[in-house]
Amino acid sequence: MERIMNAEKEIKPIFEKIEEMELQNTRKVLEAFQENQLSEMHFSSTTGYGYNDIGRDTIEKIYARVFKCEDALVRSQFISGTHALTVTLFALLRPGDTLLSISGTPYDTLHEVIGIKENKSSLKSFGVHYEEIDLKENDFDYDQIAETLKNKKIKVIEIQRSKGYSTRKSLSLDKVAKVISLIKKISPQTIIMVDNCYCEFVSGKEPTEVGADIVVGSLIKNLGGGIAPNGAYAVGRKDLIELVAERLTVPGEGKEVGPSLGMNKSILQGLYLAPSVVASSLKVAVLTAKVLENMGYLVEPRAEEERVDIVQNIIFHDADKLIRYVQGVQKGSPVDSHVLALPWDMPGYDNQVIMASGSFTQGSSIEFSCDGPIREPYIAYQQGSLTYSYGKLGLLKAIQNLDCNDEKNMI
Repeated sequence: MERIMNAEKEIKPIFEKIEEMELQNTRKVLEAFQENQLSEMHFSSTTGYGYNDIGRDTIEKIYARVFKCEDALVRSQFISGTHALTVTLFALLRPGDTLLSISGTPYDTLHEVIGIKENKSSLKSFGVHYEEIDLKENDFDYDQIAETLKNKKIKVIEIQRSKGYSTRKSLSLDKVAKVISLIKKISPQTIIMVDNCYCEFVSGKEPTEVGADIVVGSLIKNLGGGIAPNGAYAVGRKDLIELVAERLTVPGEGKEVGPSLGMNKSILQGLYLAPSVVASSLKVAVLTAKVLENMGYLVEPRAEEERVDIVQNIIFHDADKLIRYVQGVQKGSPVDSHVLALPWDMPGYDNQVIMASGSFTQGSSIEFSCDGPIREPYIAYQQGSLTYSYGKLGLLKAIQNLDCNDEKNMI
């Protein structure tokens, strides 16, 4: 505990800045609730087709207000962020169209969706072409993007802000705004889609406020606040949200159907708590970075660096160290703390993955959790914490599970 207490003294000014951002985003959410006259009647449930669900419709108006965009689709029928991204891509792309990723290779679970890895249900199998442009020194390759747009017809550009299981840095909103400006000048008809998972409420703005046409994210990450039991969202241009809604439900019915099944209150309460929960997650991430760095480990980002998402990397360069740290996080969890986390063949991933997720909602990344693929350079990807105190205690368990006497794992 002494290590943690010493680190807290060093990072106090960073915590103060996180609290300022928390207040700014709290105000944004509160004003959205108030402007849409949220009432107890909006907590009611619908079943079956879900016609005239005023609570569901009000949630989507609130999301549109928070993201300062034309429309939103917020549904429990999305089972994950990956599902929402999949539905969105299939909604926007047609046979012969080209999808371009300008943030390198997307997250592992999208490989079979796109067709990077063969699958008979992929976009590729439907005749959609795919290209990608790698980042250049942790920023967009502006020259290559400009050259591609001038010479090829690109229907959709995909930007993944968070790093996923890659070793790159996550992408700041300033960088996203700069590249969107470039794209709009050269090819204004190209649709810009941003994968915003892990990034909501980390800064004072969202990608829709800097020109993104459509933004997608998960409710078991930041915006669910640890309360929403599942679901995801897509926000942005009204015509694009209509296409996504019709792909999720039925052409001709779109947003008009889809029962809330008693989830309206959970989704709303999760959003209400989200600014505070994200702030707690950021504080735990900063504390983790400082403690592990003081112990001699490489971390990314460092405690003092700008935060783009709630993910904290610890680079171990050793499989055993990665496994022991993740197992320590499991020991510090409220659910299944007695269970030993082991690497396994997780669906959608090429390598075995070890995952500590003693959470109330299965797979929830806004709750204190940690995971990583068993491959070089053996990085632990830690995220979340519903409160700072719980995260601090979880971190304590994790570092107690580490043996720090092996010099080859040190800087």
